[in-house]
Amino acid sequence: MAAALLATAAAATAGAQAPRYIFYYIADGMGMGPVMAAQTYMRVVRGSDTPLLMMQFPTASWCQTWSVSSTTTDSSAAGTALSTGIKTRNGMLGMNPDTVAVTSVAATLHDAGWGVGITTSVAADDATPGAFYAHVPHRSMSYEIDCQAAECGYEFLAGAGLSGLNGDRRDDILRRMRENGVQMVYGPDGIKDINSRRVCLLNTPQGRTGDIGYTIDSLQGNLTLPLIAETCLAHLQKHSPDRFFMMVEGGNIDHALHANDGGTAMKEVINFDRALEVAYRFYLEHPDETLIVVTADHDTGGFVQGNNYIPYASNLAVFDSQRKSKERFSEECRDMLRDGHGYSWSDMREKLSADFGLFTAVRVSEKQEKELREMFVRTFELRDSEDQKTLYASFDAFTVAVFRLINDSAGIGFTTTGHSGNPVPLFAIGAGAEAFKGVYDNDMIAPVMLRLAGSAGEQ
Repeated sequence: MAAALLATAAAATAGAQAPRYIFYYIADGMGMGPVMAAQTYMRVVRGSDTPLLMMQFPTASWCQTWSVSSTTTDSSAAGTALSTGIKTRNGMLGMNPDTVAVTSVAATLHDAGWGVGITTSVAADDATPGAFYAHVPHRSMSYEIDCQAAECGYEFLAGAGLSGLNGDRRDDILRRMRENGVQMVYGPDGIKDINSRRVCLLNTPQGRTGDIGYTIDSLQGNLTLPLIAETCLAHLQKHSPDRFFMMVEGGNIDHALHANDGGTAMKEVINFDRALEVAYRFYLEHPDETLIVVTADHDTGGFVQGNNYIPYASNLAVFDSQRKSKERFSEECRDMLRDGHGYSWSDMREKLSADFGLFTAVRVSEKQEKELREMFVRTFELRDSEDQKTLYASFDAFTVAVFRLINDSAGIGFTTTGHSGNPVPLFAIGAGAEAFKGVYDNDMIAPVMLRLAGSAGEQ
């Protein structure tokens, strides 16, 4: 199968101009469930006749995501396969199963003179971005990953933060960045100060490094994925105008899906699609020289439209009444638990109406209200409930009950708070896009990209 696809890619390049500009968009955790929910929301709720941009691309296919060690991959094994064309074990980053370093498409092109930008809405040393420049036996080795980020030579790196900066080797990491000519800039206001060929753009010097915050929470003063993509593209056009490779990861999608927060995840997919417009506008100006590939590292949550609460239907308009993410609401509930104030059910009922439209825009049955109130008493009065722990967060039991009701009311469901083995979508447009037709494995994409680059990657 792999040989046949590579042969197809070779045929696609015959007589055609090789791409000089490659955009690789990776939506972390984005199976077809959240894509179709976003598409349905825009069509049914927003009344838009225009599909998501990614759904308009002429090439649309599937990608399988299994790793060497499991039928269900983690992000590091998937990121390694997507970036290097080599499948590996869960937890390993930029190495094959025998812990031998493997080379990413970004590194290969950079060595051939291409500019490279690696960007994400989560930590810039997280699994997916790290797979494009780092080689470590385990993704948790933040210090080593950050040192390799400093040494990789890439022109642009961006994300919420660097996990290694939260440890006791912060000063050493920053020193290594300086010694390798990397300018550290922070937040939207820092973009105007960029004056170096090599840049690391982070959301803040310290504070929240896991992600830049969710679109639904409208956090002021934070970077956004479209802004990150625009800044990276402008930087690469300035410093490597003839050839560049740019990876953009929508990492917040995965975080929301781990939380089983359907509304937040759906709106993160829409935000990712808006970030994709940055590459698409460039493609329209350079259609014969640009390749855009969109996929995901794996499916998270087993997100589906259709549940037993609303069979054969969905009511995604429920999410228009959702004003904040599950993570933010849970943080507010924890603050309420800590401050010692005697919050009543009446107080909480009013908050649920303001934050999520419950009891007003969103119908709540007597049975559902009774169950919510009982969980409120257990959580806030008796302090006798267990938290739900997911990969990136922990949620009090009352928050879990609230969001289960919201998802039920919207007509969606989840099978897990982890990853699933479901296939993920693969979309492409531009020079050589037709080579991505068919059912792929995630280790086939990077080799085809390099084959398509052809002589442009060898100059």
